Amino acid sequence: MVIGFPDIEYTNRKIVAPMNLADLDVIVTAPPAPGWGGRYWLLVKVTTDTGVTGWGECYASAVGPEAMTAIILDVFERHMAGENPENIERMFRRVYSSGFTQRPDPTVMGAFSGLEMACWDILGKDRGRPVWALLGGRMNDRVRAYSYLYPLEQHPVPAFWGDAEMAAEAALDLVARGYTAVKFDPAGPYTMHGGHQPSRYDIERSAAFCAAIRGAVGPRADLLFGTHGQFTASGALRIAAAIAPYDPLWFEEPVPPDDLEGLATVARGTPIAVATGERLTTAAEFAQALKHGATILQPALGRAGGIWEGRKIAALAQTAGAQVAPHLYAGPVEWAANIHLSVAIPNLLIAETIETGFHAALIKNSLNVEDGYIAAPTAPGLGIEVDEALARAHPYTGTGLHLEMQDDPPRYDAPHLFEGGAPVKGD
Repeated sequence: MVIGFPDIEYTNRKIVAPMNLADLDVIVTAPPAPGWGGRYWLLVKVTTDTGVTGWGECYASAVGPEAMTAIILDVFERHMAGENPENIERMFRRVYSSGFTQRPDPTVMGAFSGLEMACWDILGKDRGRPVWALLGGRMNDRVRAYSYLYPLEQHPVPAFWGDAEMAAEAALDLVARGYTAVKFDPAGPYTMHGGHQPSRYDIERSAAFCAAIRGAVGPRADLLFGTHGQFTASGALRIAAAIAPYDPLWFEEPVPPDDLEGLATVARGTPIAVATGERLTTAAEFAQALKHGATILQPALGRAGGIWEGRKIAALAQTAGAQVAPHLYAGPVEWAANIHLSVAIPNLLIAETIETGFHAALIKNSLNVEDGYIAAPTAPGLGIEVDEALARAHPYTGTGLHLEMQDDPPRYDAPHLFEGGAPVKGD
């Protein structure tokens, strides 16, 4: 007996021609002052031997842009050139294991992450489908967005960073634009001396910010309390006790990323959900964060291993009853990757967004926030059109890293502000 379907005709079946990764161009572009999103963005343009081009962004800040460009080129030439862009897991394993490592490396994985994004952009364009359609399909028709509180035109800086009333005005502006969550981090600067105990100035300022912002927005927006891993576990719990009455949705990165036991101590000691992930890379590190009490994971896809690794991280979180809130302190190409992951996963909480004219112009306004949400992209690939001429017209000429820790120790005799991550003027 012959088993088959003789009545089905296959004349319309699309035959996908094989293609291989052929060329790479790295563009280091610097957003104009004040530089929200970091001093520079590392964009990668990958082209196949069939002429399909994909874009990605590497969120890597441990070495300068010239050194990072060399690493990106080496990772591509050594582990990816000549490979079919479909073979993402194979390329990931090569890079993850290279140099006899087989362990998370934020710099090497940062290089791979942007290149991996470009592979997904290529695959989506080749198949005429958005990237989320290749990740399991559309789970969410739109993605809830949040933004950091940035100074409005009338707000003087650096005074803004320590003024709760100005922060409340910025929060009201975001709520008026449709945002349902706002992030702020008034608990002092992050320094190479972390973890440390907060000063009383840090604690009282943190409580004052939460009180003023909650009083201004009421139930219309969640409060997202950010820190940058600068505290010991006991110090973070002192901050948590001061802000808990204002019901923040999360306490972000309360201890340094290598202090897993401290993370567990904080998670056990406060009713506020603990969020982390900006500085973690690969599912291996995120699995440990879940094991030690994190209930909101914040992968930055330009560092965490790319879109496919982000999908794995989301699946790990799902099994633990945790949610995902992709992190963004970079440019709009990483943001686009974050959005596609967000559309595809069932345990999405929210996605970070930075709205500046340069972010929008660099992708020719191809993705937008409307009333606090981003609609699922419909164009093939990442759904963006990169303005390559604009990117090249803003080269980075400074000497600073994308982000930097402060050398000076924390102060206890006077207020000590974190100035919002903006680059130093002229750098």
